[in-house]
Amino acid sequence: MPREDPADGVDFGLEHVNEVLAGMVGEVAADRPRDAELMTCRLGLDGESPETLMLLGARFGVSRDRARQLYTRAVGVMVRQALATGEPDLGVFAARYPVGWGDERLVRTLLAETYATDGDIAAQDWAYLKLRLAGHDLQDSKRLAGFVFQRIAGWQQKGRWHLLPAAHPDEAPDDMWNTWLPRVEWPGGTPEPVPVLPAGRLDYEDDGRGRMYSEKLGREVTFDTALQARLLRALDASPRVATFAELPVAVGYELDGSDRVHYPTAAATFADGRTVLIDVLPLAHTALHPQRARAAATRGHAFARGWGWLSWTGSRDGIPELLSRKVNPHYEATLTARLATGPLTWQALDTYRADTGLELLDLAALTLRHDWHWHRAPFRLTLDTRSTP
Repeated sequence: MPREDPADGVDFGLEHVNEVLAGMVGEVAADRPRDAELMTCRLGLDGESPETLMLLGARFGVSRDRARQLYTRAVGVMVRQALATGEPDLGVFAARYPVGWGDERLVRTLLAETYATDGDIAAQDWAYLKLRLAGHDLQDSKRLAGFVFQRIAGWQQKGRWHLLPAAHPDEAPDDMWNTWLPRVEWPGGTPEPVPVLPAGRLDYEDDGRGRMYSEKLGREVTFDTALQARLLRALDASPRVATFAELPVAVGYELDGSDRVHYPTAAATFADGRTVLIDVLPLAHTALHPQRARAAATRGHAFARGWGWLSWTGSRDGIPELLSRKVNPHYEATLTARLATGPLTWQALDTYRADTGLELLDLAALTLRHDWHWHRAPFRLTLDTRSTP
C-alpha cells in the first residue's frame, strides 16, 4: 500500500487531463447520452467518486458484465474517433505519459495519480485511457493498465490483513489520532451506538472492492481505495478506538436538484465514549462542489446522532490547513474580481495559473474560504450555483 502523502501527487496537470477528457465525453453526449453518462460515472469525471461496475449496472438496469461491455464499447468509439481526427488536442496526455518512458516509470506515475485522487476502483480504466490518448498503441495500453490493476490487487492482500507486517512508524495509530483529533468537529449530546454491520450498500460484495480481516471486529471489512484501507487499518490497530464499522450509514442528499445517496467510509467509537463519522476524501477534491454537498449532508447526519464528523484526507493537511493556507493576496483579489463578472472557464483559469504560478491547492483553499462553487465536466468556477449556466 502506498505510504507517500497523497498531496504530493496533486497538481493542475491532473485537472487538465480531466478537463480534456470531460470535453470529449461532452461531445459524445450530443449523440449518445448513455455512453457519456457511463463514462462520467465510471471515471468520476464530474467530481463524484468513481462507480463500481455493479453500481453502473444498477443505474442502467443491466448486469455487471453488461455494464463493462457497454463502457468498453463507449470508450473504444470515443478513443478511435479522437485518434483518427486529431481532435481535441491531446498534448497534455503525451506530455504526462510519454511513449518513450519505460514500463515501470509509467506504472509508477499512474499509481501515484490513482493514490492522489482516491480512484482505485477505476484505476485500470483510467490508465488505459491516459495511455491510449498519449499515443501508446492498443496492446501496450492494455498491458500497462493490467500492470496497474495487478499492483493494486497485490497491496489489497484480500482477506489477509492479519498476516500483514506492523504499520510503518509514520502510520502509527496513536500518532495519527494526535494529528487528526483536533480536526474533528464535535456536536453536543450523547452519541448513538455505532451500527454493528455495514449499511446495505448495493455493491458491497462487488469483486472490484478490497477486503481485509479486522482483528478488532473478528470479520472482514471492505473498502474501495488505498486511502480507505489505511484508515480502516489504523482504526483496527489503535488502542484509542473501542470499535468501528465501515460504511455505517446511508446519507441522503441533494445535488443540483438530483437525489443522491452516500455511504461514509467509517464510524469509530473511542475508548472515552465519543463517536466520529469519518469520510475519506483526497485533499484536492475537498473543494469540489459535489464533494462539499456530500460533506455537508454527512456532517448534518453525524451531528443529529451526537457523533463528531471528520473529513480524512490521509495527508499531513486537511480542510483546516487548506482554510488557513497562505495564498498570494494578488491571486485572491484577482480571482474574486473576475468571478464577480461571471463564471470562470478552464481556458481562462489555465492561462491565469500558467502566468502567475497559482497552484491547485491555492485554488482549493480560496474556493473553501469564499464558498465558491467548483464544478467539473466541464470546469466552471462560480460565486454560487445560480451563476452556472
